[in-house]
Amino acid sequence: MKHLNIHLSGIVIIVGNYGSGKTEVAVNLAVNQRQSGRHVRIGDLDLVNPYFRTREAKTALNDLGIDVVLPPSEYFHADLPILTPAIAGMIQAPGQLVILDAGGDDAGATVLAALADPLRGKNIRMLQVVNPFRPFTHTLEGCLKIKKEIEIASKLNVNGIIGNANLIDDTVVQDIYDGYDFVNTYATESRLPLEFITARESLIPELDLSRFSCPVLPILRQLVPPWKTAATIGSGRLKI
Repeated sequence: MKHLNIHLSGIVIIVGNYGSGKTEVAVNLAVNQRQSGRHVRIGDLDLVNPYFRTREAKTALNDLGIDVVLPPSEYFHADLPILTPAIAGMIQAPGQLVILDAGGDDAGATVLAALADPLRGKNIRMLQVVNPFRPFTHTLEGCLKIKKEIEIASKLNVNGIIGNANLIDDTVVQDIYDGYDFVNTYATESRLPLEFITARESLIPELDLSRFSCPVLPILRQLVPPWKTAATIGSGRLKI
């Protein structure tokens, strides 16, 4: 279905404020693009949120054929700006698709500023994840403020929007429709393209996809607390 087709290439940087769900989006996007036949690598630059990081899903992502580039294992739970030669290397030679999961808000985005030289001249898209049901991004003004803070801290420009409207397990179809309307308006206000929106995979059959002007990324929730079970994708089960 055309509404489920997402085509990305080069270096895609996923940013967003705390609670936007950007890491969940990054992981599911990596799996989606890998299942579409692309060679995908994902780099974990999230140094802000100690609970929901791409690095925690490394084994399952590797099982799906997705390369995961992380700081050394002794720093897995450290909030330090560690930029290894491996990260620089994947930027220098990104192949078909590199996804960088950057930290939340402006604090996490400062790590990107340290990558300014390797990123210069590359095919880059920095996409802001917006969940309109979260504090700070429930208004257009709040979204624009977060965007500006991230751009200043990272020294890069946001050039696309991802709508990630959800209330976790309580999300219903109308939330997806309302969220789409909000992020579509925000994209127009910010003069940026709405790259895609997300929806829990189980809700996809209930959606009227013709209502959307952009693709929809199905989400299988992966990054869950230890007392919950993550969904299974392919042969991998991602759980932290």
